[in-house]
Amino acid sequence: MIGHSEALPGIARAALIGGLLATLAACAGSGATPTTASVPTATPAPTLASATPTAATSLASATPTAATSLASATPTAAVATATAAATSPAGLLAGTVLAWGDDSKGQTKVPAGLSNVVAISAGDEFAIALKSDGTVVGWGANDSGQVSVPAGLSGVVAISAGSSHAIALKSDGTVVGWGNNVDGEIAIPAGLSSVIAISAGGDHNFALKSDGTVVGWGVDFNGEIDIPTGLHDVTAISAGYLWGLALLKDGTVVGWGDKYPTDTSLSYAKVPSGLAGVTAISAGYYHSLVLKSDGTVASWGEGGDGATKIPNGLVGVTAVAAGGNFSLALKSNGSVVGWGSNADGCLTFPAALKNVIAIDAGGAFALALVQNS
Repeated sequence: MIGHSEALPGIARAALIGGLLATLAACAGSGATPTTASVPTATPAPTLASATPTAATSLASATPTAATSLASATPTAAVATATAAATSPAGLLAGTVLAWGDDSKGQTKVPAGLSNVVAISAGDEFAIALKSDGTVVGWGANDSGQVSVPAGLSGVVAISAGSSHAIALKSDGTVVGWGNNVDGEIAIPAGLSSVIAISAGGDHNFALKSDGTVVGWGVDFNGEIDIPTGLHDVTAISAGYLWGLALLKDGTVVGWGDKYPTDTSLSYAKVPSGLAGVTAISAGYYHSLVLKSDGTVASWGEGGDGATKIPNGLVGVTAVAAGGNFSLALKSNGSVVGWGSNADGCLTFPAALKNVIAIDAGGAFALALVQNS
């Protein structure tokens, strides 16, 4: 997801990656009113190049956006589904993949027969899913090869979809990329290893290493990969369209990039002053969302479509996802709340949207992983 790192909450994601690592090792010897499929043919991605990670710059603070009213979701949209197995190797429940919203490039047409899905990620106009056997499936737009998953790719423990490229984390701590490479999006830094989390943004990526540091690569026109000097103790990362976020061990958030906003008061990278107690982050196209330890949500950035207007009384949240101009929150009861623009049906939820265990938001469509009954 652009923003889009985390289809699962931090703790659940860690459990998933840990479980998949163990299993794969054993097999060898990771603003407005709150809707049938063909299997894609996988072709090898271009040969990956290498690059040097970039570092350094400063961050600023801003004022958080005020919460407003909740919009209701009407469960009338068409939805594509794919049945998945009961549990993943990590002991996490897998389920049914749901997709809704804009389908101009087939991004909501979940491949028929897709099963054993344990993680999902929504890009601009495409989607990818991670299966419990460590393989990846993609569907939707493929103009840059973004759903042409490299032949033979296996041992994957985490995935992330960017604007028109995708990256995958393997069980050995290395990263693989495919799709658009105009700005070095899939030019994985030479020697990159010991990676424990990944996030793909507009045309850039981040990798979180086991020592709590962050590596970035890809476009740097807006300071997207100007990682603040000395950044450490990072527990989660999220790449937005023109910026990045990092969650620190102490529950605070650091932001960078977005150097040239039209209105500096709306800079996506300017984390609200005093923000603390954060447990999860999601950077979207024009706004950011964070989940706090008390189950509430905070947001900042551009909110012209209501994407930053947190519904009044929203509590009990376990995961958040920032999309193009809309936002999603997963609650502890398995329900989903959405707010922002519904121009493409992103907030017109499918009737089957319940018992949800993971969410992600793309450019103008959304994904959910629903637990099998």
